[in-house]
Amino acid sequence: MNITLLAYGSRGDVQPFLALAVGLQKAGHAVTLAAPHRFTAFISAQHITPAPLPGDPEEISRRFNDAGTNPLKMIHAIKGYVLEIAPEIARTAVAACAQAEMVLHGFLFTTGGHNIACQRGIPDISVQTFPMFAPTRAFPNVSVPQIPPGWMSFASHWLFDRVFRYGGNSGYASIRHAHPDIPLPEKLCWPFAPSAPRLRTPVLIACSPTVIPAPVEWQRQPSIHVPGYFFLEEPVHEPDQVLVDFLVAGEPPVCITFGSMVHRQMERIETVMLEALRRSGRRAIVLTGWGEWGRKEAPGVEILHLDSADHTWLFPRCSLVIHHGGAGTTGAALRAGVPSMVIPLAGDQPFWAQRVNALQVGPHSLAPGKLTVSAMMEAFGATELAHWQGRAREVGRKISAEDGVGTAVRLVEQYAAERIVRKTQEQP
Repeated sequence: MNITLLAYGSRGDVQPFLALAVGLQKAGHAVTLAAPHRFTAFISAQHITPAPLPGDPEEISRRFNDAGTNPLKMIHAIKGYVLEIAPEIARTAVAACAQAEMVLHGFLFTTGGHNIACQRGIPDISVQTFPMFAPTRAFPNVSVPQIPPGWMSFASHWLFDRVFRYGGNSGYASIRHAHPDIPLPEKLCWPFAPSAPRLRTPVLIACSPTVIPAPVEWQRQPSIHVPGYFFLEEPVHEPDQVLVDFLVAGEPPVCITFGSMVHRQMERIETVMLEALRRSGRRAIVLTGWGEWGRKEAPGVEILHLDSADHTWLFPRCSLVIHHGGAGTTGAALRAGVPSMVIPLAGDQPFWAQRVNALQVGPHSLAPGKLTVSAMMEAFGATELAHWQGRAREVGRKISAEDGVGTAVRLVEQYAAERIVRKTQEQP
Protein backbone atom coordinates (compact mmCIF):
# COMPACT_ATOMS: atom_id res chain seq x y z
CA MET A 1 0.00 0.00 0.00
CA ASN A 2 1.25 3.52 -0.84
CA ILE A 3 0.91 5.72 2.25
CA THR A 4 1.63 9.43 2.59
CA LEU A 5 2.11 11.01 6.01
CA LEU A 6 1.58 14.77 6.42
CA ALA A 7 3.25 16.45 9.41
CA TYR A 8 4.15 20.04 10.26
CA GLY A 9 5.88 21.68 13.21
CA SER A 10 9.07 21.23 15.22
CA ARG A 11 11.15 18.09 15.43
CA GLY A 12 8.93 16.94 18.28
CA ASP A 13 5.96 17.09 15.91
CA VAL A 14 7.75 15.38 13.00
CA GLN A 15 9.74 12.65 14.73
CA PRO A 16 6.73 10.51 15.80
CA PHE A 17 5.57 10.52 12.17
CA LEU A 18 9.02 9.44 11.05
CA ALA A 19 8.95 6.60 13.57
CA LEU A 20 5.56 5.51 12.23
CA ALA A 21 6.81 5.84 8.65
CA VAL A 22 9.73 3.53 9.44
CA GLY A 23 7.36 1.00 11.01
CA LEU A 24 5.03 1.09 8.01
CA GLN A 25 7.93 0.67 5.60
CA LYS A 26 9.26 -2.32 7.56
CA ALA A 27 5.77 -3.83 7.26
CA GLY A 28 6.10 -3.68 3.47
CA HIS A 29 4.37 -0.41 2.60
CA ALA A 30 5.68 2.34 0.30
CA VAL A 31 5.89 5.48 2.44
CA THR A 32 6.32 9.20 1.80
CA LEU A 33 6.64 11.71 4.64
CA ALA A 34 5.76 15.33 3.86
CA ALA A 35 7.31 17.61 6.51
CA PRO A 36 9.11 20.98 6.73
CA HIS A 37 12.14 21.15 4.45
CA ARG A 38 14.55 21.60 7.37
CA PHE A 39 13.93 17.92 8.27
CA THR A 40 14.65 16.49 4.81
CA ALA A 41 18.08 15.09 5.76
CA PHE A 42 16.68 13.72 9.04
CA ILE A 43 13.94 11.86 7.14
CA SER A 44 16.24 10.64 4.36
CA ALA A 45 18.68 9.21 6.93
CA GLN A 46 15.93 6.74 7.88
CA HIS A 47 15.52 5.74 4.22
CA ILE A 48 12.07 7.29 4.03
CA THR A 49 11.07 9.28 0.94
CA PRO A 50 10.73 12.95 1.97
CA ALA A 51 8.39 15.55 0.48
CA PRO A 52 9.84 18.87 1.71
CA LEU A 53 7.23 21.45 2.72
CA PRO A 54 7.84 25.23 2.64
CA GLY A 55 7.79 27.54 5.64
CA ASP A 56 9.72 27.81 8.89
CA PRO A 57 8.30 25.88 11.86
CA GLU A 58 10.54 27.92 14.16
CA GLU A 59 8.42 30.97 13.35
CA ILE A 60 5.29 29.04 14.29
CA SER A 61 6.96 27.96 17.54
CA ARG A 62 7.85 31.57 18.36
CA ARG A 63 4.34 32.84 17.75
CA PHE A 64 2.82 29.88 19.56
CA ASN A 65 4.89 30.52 22.67
CA ASP A 66 4.29 34.25 22.65
CA ALA A 67 0.58 33.44 22.88
CA GLY A 68 1.10 31.57 26.15
CA THR A 69 -1.67 29.19 27.23
CA ASN A 70 -4.72 31.11 25.95
CA PRO A 71 -6.29 28.87 23.24
CA LEU A 72 -7.83 31.77 21.29
CA LYS A 73 -4.53 33.66 21.30
CA MET A 74 -2.75 30.49 20.14
CA ILE A 75 -4.98 30.12 17.10
CA HIS A 76 -4.81 33.83 16.29
CA ALA A 77 -1.03 33.91 16.71
CA ILE A 78 -0.27 31.21 14.18
CA LYS A 79 -3.16 31.82 11.80
CA GLY A 80 -1.57 34.76 10.00
CA TYR A 81 1.65 32.92 9.25
CA VAL A 82 -0.15 29.70 8.33
CA LEU A 83 -2.33 31.57 5.82
CA GLU A 84 0.80 33.04 4.22
CA ILE A 85 2.40 29.67 3.55
CA ALA A 86 -0.80 27.63 3.14
CA PRO A 87 -1.02 27.83 -0.70
CA GLU A 88 2.46 26.42 -1.28
CA ILE A 89 2.04 23.84 1.47
CA ALA A 90 -1.25 22.75 -0.11
CA ARG A 91 0.37 22.48 -3.53
CA THR A 92 3.23 20.35 -2.16
CA ALA A 93 0.96 18.19 -0.01
CA VAL A 94 -1.39 17.43 -2.90
CA ALA A 95 1.59 16.40 -5.03
CA ALA A 96 2.95 14.22 -2.20
CA CYS A 97 -0.37 12.36 -2.10
CA ALA A 98 -0.60 11.83 -5.88
CA GLN A 99 0.11 8.08 -5.62
CA ALA A 100 -1.23 7.55 -2.12
CA GLU A 101 -3.76 4.89 -1.23
CA MET A 102 -4.06 6.22 2.33
CA VAL A 103 -3.21 9.52 4.05
CA LEU A 104 -2.13 9.89 7.68
CA HIS A 105 -2.15 13.48 8.92
CA GLY A 106 -1.09 15.42 12.00
CA PHE A 107 -2.66 18.28 13.92
CA LEU A 108 -1.99 21.14 11.48
CA PHE A 109 -3.08 18.91 8.58
CA THR A 110 -6.30 17.77 10.26
CA THR A 111 -8.63 19.41 7.73
CA GLY A 112 -6.24 19.61 4.78
CA GLY A 113 -5.11 16.00 4.92
CA HIS A 114 -8.66 14.76 5.27
CA ASN A 115 -9.86 16.72 2.26
CA ILE A 116 -6.98 15.56 0.09
CA ALA A 117 -8.01 12.00 0.95
CA CYS A 118 -11.68 12.79 0.22
CA GLN A 119 -10.79 14.19 -3.21
CA ARG A 120 -8.83 11.06 -4.05
CA GLY A 121 -11.46 8.74 -2.63
CA ILE A 122 -8.99 7.08 -0.26
CA PRO A 123 -9.07 6.52 3.52
CA ASP A 124 -7.35 8.81 6.02
CA ILE A 125 -6.34 8.60 9.67
CA SER A 126 -5.74 11.47 12.10
CA VAL A 127 -2.54 10.98 14.11
CA GLN A 128 -2.27 13.24 17.15
CA THR A 129 0.63 13.57 19.57
CA PHE A 130 -1.77 14.85 22.25
CA PRO A 131 -5.41 13.92 22.97
CA MET A 132 -7.36 15.93 20.41
CA PHE A 133 -10.71 15.44 18.63
CA ALA A 134 -11.59 12.79 21.21
CA PRO A 135 -14.10 14.27 23.71
CA THR A 136 -14.20 12.93 27.25
CA ARG A 137 -15.34 13.97 30.70
CA ALA A 138 -12.21 12.48 32.26
CA PHE A 139 -10.04 15.51 31.47
CA PRO A 140 -10.39 18.77 29.53
CA ASN A 141 -9.01 19.81 26.18
CA VAL A 142 -5.23 20.24 26.39
CA SER A 143 -5.56 23.99 25.85
CA VAL A 144 -7.47 24.47 29.15
CA PRO A 145 -5.97 21.95 31.61
CA GLN A 146 -7.24 23.92 34.61
CA ILE A 147 -10.85 22.81 34.00
CA PRO A 148 -11.84 19.96 36.37
CA PRO A 149 -13.19 16.60 35.15
CA GLY A 150 -16.90 16.49 34.37
CA TRP A 151 -19.32 18.11 31.97
CA MET A 152 -17.17 21.24 31.64
CA SER A 153 -14.28 19.11 30.46
CA PHE A 154 -16.48 17.51 27.83
CA ALA A 155 -17.70 20.95 26.76
CA SER A 156 -14.11 22.19 26.39
CA HIS A 157 -13.44 19.50 23.78
CA TRP A 158 -16.64 20.38 21.94
CA LEU A 159 -15.79 24.09 21.93
CA PHE A 160 -12.18 23.68 20.82
CA ASP A 161 -13.21 21.42 17.94
CA ARG A 162 -15.52 24.13 16.64
CA VAL A 163 -13.03 26.94 17.13
CA PHE A 164 -10.39 24.90 15.33
CA ARG A 165 -12.74 23.87 12.55
CA TYR A 166 -14.37 27.19 11.73
CA GLY A 167 -11.59 29.54 12.82
CA GLY A 168 -8.92 27.61 10.96
CA ASN A 169 -10.97 27.49 7.76
CA SER A 170 -11.95 31.17 7.70
CA GLY A 171 -9.34 32.11 5.08
CA TYR A 172 -9.88 29.10 2.85
CA ALA A 173 -12.21 30.69 0.31
CA SER A 174 -9.79 33.52 -0.45
CA ILE A 175 -6.87 31.11 -0.84
CA ARG A 176 -8.86 28.93 -3.21
CA HIS A 177 -9.95 31.97 -5.24
CA ALA A 178 -6.39 33.36 -5.46
CA HIS A 179 -4.86 30.03 -6.49
CA PRO A 180 -7.15 28.33 -9.02
CA ASP A 181 -4.22 26.22 -10.24
CA ILE A 182 -4.21 24.24 -6.97
CA PRO A 183 -6.82 21.46 -7.06
CA LEU A 184 -8.70 22.44 -3.91
CA PRO A 185 -12.26 21.30 -3.14
CA GLU A 186 -15.05 23.88 -3.21
CA LYS A 187 -16.10 23.02 0.32
CA LEU A 188 -14.06 21.59 3.19
CA CYS A 189 -15.28 18.48 4.98
CA TRP A 190 -14.69 17.89 8.68
CA PRO A 191 -13.12 14.47 9.38
CA PHE A 192 -15.01 13.86 12.62
CA ALA A 193 -18.53 14.89 11.58
CA PRO A 194 -20.92 12.09 12.60
CA SER A 195 -23.12 12.69 9.55
CA ALA A 196 -20.31 12.76 7.00
CA PRO A 197 -20.88 10.77 3.80
CA ARG A 198 -17.91 8.57 4.71
CA LEU A 199 -16.89 6.87 7.91
CA ARG A 200 -15.63 9.04 10.76
CA THR A 201 -11.87 9.41 10.42
CA PRO A 202 -10.10 7.31 13.07
CA VAL A 203 -7.83 9.02 15.60
CA LEU A 204 -4.55 7.50 16.76
CA ILE A 205 -3.28 9.30 19.87
CA ALA A 206 0.46 8.66 19.94
CA CYS A 207 0.75 8.40 23.70
CA SER A 208 1.25 5.64 26.24
CA PRO A 209 -1.88 4.18 27.85
CA THR A 210 0.22 4.21 31.02
CA VAL A 211 0.16 8.01 30.82
CA ILE A 212 -3.38 8.41 29.45
CA PRO A 213 -5.54 5.35 30.16
CA ALA A 214 -8.42 5.34 27.67
CA PRO A 215 -11.46 6.91 29.37
CA VAL A 216 -14.86 5.28 29.06
CA GLU A 217 -15.96 7.51 26.15
CA TRP A 218 -13.00 6.34 24.07
CA GLN A 219 -13.58 2.71 24.96
CA ARG A 220 -17.09 3.05 23.53
CA GLN A 221 -15.83 4.75 20.36
CA PRO A 222 -14.14 2.23 18.02
CA SER A 223 -12.46 5.00 16.01
CA ILE A 224 -10.28 6.31 18.91
CA HIS A 225 -7.08 4.47 19.83
CA VAL A 226 -4.15 4.97 22.23
CA PRO A 227 -1.49 2.62 20.81
CA GLY A 228 1.48 3.98 22.75
CA TYR A 229 4.29 6.43 22.03
CA PHE A 230 5.84 6.41 18.56
CA PHE A 231 9.52 6.15 19.47
CA LEU A 232 12.08 6.35 16.69
CA GLU A 233 14.47 3.45 17.14
CA GLU A 234 17.61 4.87 15.58
CA PRO A 235 20.82 2.92 14.92
CA VAL A 236 23.23 2.42 17.81
CA HIS A 237 24.04 5.92 18.98
CA GLU A 238 27.64 7.08 19.04
CA PRO A 239 27.74 10.06 21.41
CA ASP A 240 30.29 12.82 21.13
CA GLN A 241 33.41 12.08 23.15
CA VAL A 242 33.04 15.37 25.02
CA LEU A 243 29.65 14.18 26.31
CA VAL A 244 31.02 10.77 27.33
CA ASP A 245 33.93 12.42 29.14
CA PHE A 246 31.58 14.76 31.00
CA LEU A 247 29.34 11.90 32.14
CA VAL A 248 32.17 9.75 33.50
CA ALA A 249 33.83 12.69 35.26
CA GLY A 250 31.33 12.86 38.13
CA GLU A 251 27.90 12.00 39.47
CA PRO A 252 24.97 11.70 37.02
CA PRO A 253 24.05 15.24 35.96
CA VAL A 254 20.77 17.07 35.72
CA CYS A 255 19.66 17.39 32.08
CA ILE A 256 17.84 20.62 31.19
CA THR A 257 16.15 20.88 27.80
CA PHE A 258 13.40 23.02 26.34
CA GLY A 259 13.54 21.41 22.90
CA SER A 260 12.47 23.68 20.05
CA MET A 261 10.79 26.24 22.29
CA VAL A 262 11.43 29.94 21.73
CA HIS A 263 10.00 31.75 24.75
CA ARG A 264 10.18 35.26 26.16
CA GLN A 265 10.95 34.05 29.72
CA MET A 266 13.90 31.86 28.80
CA GLU A 267 16.48 34.35 30.11
CA ARG A 268 14.82 34.41 33.54
CA ILE A 269 14.53 30.61 33.59
CA GLU A 270 18.21 30.33 32.73
CA THR A 271 19.23 32.71 35.53
CA VAL A 272 17.22 30.79 38.14
CA MET A 273 18.52 27.41 36.96
CA LEU A 274 22.17 28.44 36.99
CA GLU A 275 21.96 29.95 40.47
CA ALA A 276 20.21 26.85 41.83
CA LEU A 277 22.86 24.62 40.24
CA ARG A 278 25.63 26.76 41.73
CA ARG A 279 24.20 26.69 45.25
CA SER A 280 23.36 22.97 45.16
CA GLY A 281 26.66 21.91 43.58
CA ARG A 282 24.88 19.89 40.90
CA ARG A 283 26.40 19.15 37.52
CA ALA A 284 24.24 19.78 34.47
CA ILE A 285 23.90 19.18 30.75
CA VAL A 286 21.97 21.92 28.95
CA LEU A 287 20.49 21.20 25.50
CA THR A 288 20.02 24.62 23.89
CA GLY A 289 17.77 23.72 20.92
CA TRP A 290 16.40 26.40 18.60
CA GLY A 291 16.29 29.06 21.26
CA GLU A 292 20.07 29.08 21.77
CA TRP A 293 19.38 29.74 25.44
CA GLY A 294 21.48 28.40 28.29
CA ARG A 295 24.88 29.69 27.18
CA LYS A 296 25.23 32.35 29.87
CA GLU A 297 28.47 32.32 31.83
CA ALA A 298 28.09 30.24 34.98
CA PRO A 299 31.09 30.53 37.33
CA GLY A 300 31.14 27.73 39.87
CA VAL A 301 28.81 25.46 37.89
CA GLU A 302 30.04 22.30 36.18
CA ILE A 303 27.97 22.46 33.03
CA LEU A 304 28.09 21.13 29.46
CA HIS A 305 26.22 22.94 26.69
CA LEU A 306 25.07 20.99 23.62
CA ASP A 307 22.81 21.99 20.75
CA SER A 308 21.07 18.61 21.00
CA ALA A 309 21.61 15.00 22.04
CA ASP A 310 19.88 11.67 21.58
CA HIS A 311 17.27 11.56 24.35
CA THR A 312 17.05 7.77 24.32
CA TRP A 313 20.78 7.49 25.05
CA LEU A 314 21.24 10.50 27.34
CA PHE A 315 18.22 10.65 29.64
CA PRO A 316 18.80 7.28 31.42
CA ARG A 317 22.32 8.47 32.29
CA CYS A 318 21.03 11.56 34.15
CA SER A 319 19.77 12.00 37.70
CA LEU A 320 16.88 14.30 36.73
CA VAL A 321 15.41 15.56 33.46
CA ILE A 322 13.92 19.07 33.48
CA HIS A 323 11.97 19.89 30.34
CA HIS A 324 9.16 21.98 28.86
CA GLY A 325 6.58 19.23 28.59
CA GLY A 326 6.50 18.72 24.85
CA ALA A 327 4.74 15.46 24.02
CA GLY A 328 7.84 13.78 22.57
CA THR A 329 10.23 14.93 25.30
CA THR A 330 7.73 13.88 27.97
CA GLY A 331 7.51 10.39 26.50
CA ALA A 332 11.29 10.06 26.25
CA ALA A 333 11.81 11.28 29.82
CA LEU A 334 9.21 8.89 31.22
CA ARG A 335 10.59 5.92 29.29
CA ALA A 336 14.10 6.68 30.61
CA GLY A 337 13.00 5.63 34.10
CA VAL A 338 14.59 8.60 35.88
CA PRO A 339 12.85 11.42 37.76
CA SER A 340 11.57 14.24 35.58
CA MET A 341 10.11 17.68 36.16
CA VAL A 342 8.11 19.83 33.76
CA ILE A 343 8.29 23.61 33.40
CA PRO A 344 5.49 24.20 30.88
CA LEU A 345 5.72 27.21 28.60
CA ALA A 346 2.74 27.11 26.24
CA GLY A 347 0.18 25.07 24.34
CA ASP A 348 -0.37 21.48 25.49
CA GLN A 349 2.59 21.55 27.90
CA PRO A 350 0.60 22.39 31.08
CA PHE A 351 -1.57 19.36 30.27
CA TRP A 352 1.47 17.08 30.09
CA ALA A 353 2.80 18.65 33.28
CA GLN A 354 -0.39 17.54 35.02
CA ARG A 355 -0.04 13.99 33.67
CA VAL A 356 3.56 13.77 34.87
CA ASN A 357 2.53 15.12 38.28
CA ALA A 358 -0.20 12.48 38.48
CA LEU A 359 2.33 9.72 37.77
CA GLN A 360 4.42 10.91 40.74
CA VAL A 361 7.75 10.42 38.96
CA GLY A 362 9.48 13.64 39.96
CA PRO A 363 9.27 17.08 41.56
CA HIS A 364 6.00 18.92 41.00
CA SER A 365 5.87 21.06 37.89
CA LEU A 366 6.28 24.82 38.12
CA ALA A 367 5.07 27.52 35.75
CA PRO A 368 7.85 29.88 34.61
CA GLY A 369 6.41 32.74 36.67
CA LYS A 370 6.62 30.65 39.87
CA LEU A 371 10.13 29.39 39.30
CA THR A 372 12.46 30.26 42.18
CA VAL A 373 16.01 29.36 43.14
CA SER A 374 14.86 27.69 46.37
CA ALA A 375 12.27 25.57 44.56
CA MET A 376 14.86 24.37 42.05
CA MET A 377 17.42 23.66 44.80
CA GLU A 378 14.81 21.46 46.46
CA ALA A 379 14.18 19.67 43.16
CA PHE A 380 17.92 19.07 42.74
CA GLY A 381 18.26 17.62 46.25
CA ALA A 382 19.65 14.09 46.43
CA THR A 383 17.09 13.00 49.06
CA GLU A 384 14.17 14.25 46.99
CA LEU A 385 15.44 12.54 43.83
CA ALA A 386 15.83 9.21 45.66
CA HIS A 387 12.18 9.54 46.71
CA TRP A 388 11.07 9.63 43.05
CA GLN A 389 13.41 7.05 41.55
CA GLY A 390 11.39 3.91 42.31
CA ARG A 391 8.19 5.21 40.79
CA ALA A 392 10.07 6.61 37.78
CA ARG A 393 11.67 3.21 37.10
CA GLU A 394 8.28 1.47 37.34
CA VAL A 395 6.66 3.84 34.83
CA GLY A 396 9.72 3.56 32.57
CA ARG A 397 9.46 -0.24 32.52
CA LYS A 398 5.78 -0.14 31.57
CA ILE A 399 6.32 2.33 28.72
CA SER A 400 9.37 0.40 27.45
CA ALA A 401 7.23 -2.75 27.23
CA GLU A 402 4.71 -1.06 24.93
CA ASP A 403 4.99 -1.16 21.14
CA GLY A 404 3.25 2.00 20.00
CA VAL A 405 4.52 1.91 16.42
CA GLY A 406 3.78 -1.79 15.96
CA THR A 407 0.26 -1.39 17.35
CA ALA A 408 -0.35 1.66 15.14
CA VAL A 409 0.83 -0.21 12.02
CA ARG A 410 -1.64 -3.01 12.77
CA LEU A 411 -4.44 -0.48 13.25
CA VAL A 412 -3.60 1.22 9.94
CA GLU A 413 -3.66 -2.12 8.10
CA GLN A 414 -6.89 -3.14 9.85
CA TYR A 415 -8.62 0.09 8.87
CA ALA A 416 -7.45 -0.23 5.26
CA ALA A 417 -8.82 -3.78 5.12
CA GLU A 418 -12.16 -2.67 6.58
CA ARG A 419 -12.43 0.06 3.96
CA ILE A 420 -11.81 -2.43 1.16
CA VAL A 421 -14.54 -4.71 2.51
CA ARG A 422 -16.94 -1.77 2.88
CA LYS A 423 -16.32 -0.54 -0.70
CA THR A 424 -16.87 -4.06 -2.01
CA GLN A 425 -20.19 -4.31 -0.16
CA GLU A 426 -21.33 -0.91 -1.49
CA GLN A 427 -20.72 -1.84 -5.11
CA PRO A 428 -23.92 -2.90 -6.97
